[in-house]
Amino acid sequence: MAIAGGNQEEEKASLGVPAMEMRWTLNDFDIGKPLGRGKFGHVYLAREKKSNQIVALKVLFKSQLKQSQVEHQLRREVEIQCHLRHPNILRLYGYFYDQSRVYLILEYAAKGELYKELQKCKYFSERRAATYIASLARALIYCHGKHVIHRDIKPENLLISMQGEVKIADFGWSVHTFSRRKTMCGTLDYLPPEMVESIEHDAGVDIWSLGVLCYEFLYGLPPFEAKQHSDTYRRIVKVDLKFPPIPIVSSAAKDLISQMLVKDSSKRLALHKVLEHPWIVQNADPSGIYRAG
Repeated sequence: MAIAGGNQEEEKASLGVPAMEMRWTLNDFDIGKPLGRGKFGHVYLAREKKSNQIVALKVLFKSQLKQSQVEHQLRREVEIQCHLRHPNILRLYGYFYDQSRVYLILEYAAKGELYKELQKCKYFSERRAATYIASLARALIYCHGKHVIHRDIKPENLLISMQGEVKIADFGWSVHTFSRRKTMCGTLDYLPPEMVESIEHDAGVDIWSLGVLCYEFLYGLPPFEAKQHSDTYRRIVKVDLKFPPIPIVSSAAKDLISQMLVKDSSKRLALHKVLEHPWIVQNADPSGIYRAG
């Protein structure tokens, strides 16, 4: 299975590896503890021997990728993520493959999945939520500037670095785009009305998802959650947005969420305006790093 994407010499240089080393193999790494497992393989802590750099090595099984018909999705993920350079986007340094597996060499985010942190805390403080939302808004402005729509922003696709920065980690549903698209993808709770209704969509889908994420950070559950999928669909299409009395959330935070969760994608608050919103200005740490305490 051939995969297009990242320049090997450039990526090796970014790991401090001499350019003459043309290709990685499994022998270039010391493999450590497992970090997680997914539908198509496993992620391990690893050390690149020549540079001594600690990375996350994602091992995917070709047979499972083929069976689920997601090879094209993986190629797209590699092509896109290899060329993105932003402090709030997980680096994909490169890839290699053998007869049965594909290996992705990823930046190691030591504090793990944001989803697990949210589950542990139930919900985040406004300071923490605003810091993450501002960081993600900056990352999405960068992506959109490169004609990349992510289309699947949700807590499960976010990681936290040792320093406390949030990182967008999964680009499996992202697309390089210069036009509007109609593909149905992403996670139901985070889908905007135009995708639920299979109407053409554009970069506005990421603004919607950021609004859903902000709500979930502050309330501990997504805004349109319902017992039945059909009810979730209906609530999304109607933009049936309700703010529960507990936990107590400021009116400024609710105002920002309300301006992002607008049915007409052209009327959603632009990402640069999200960064200028009073709630973000007053609560987000300018460093983009959340420190507890």
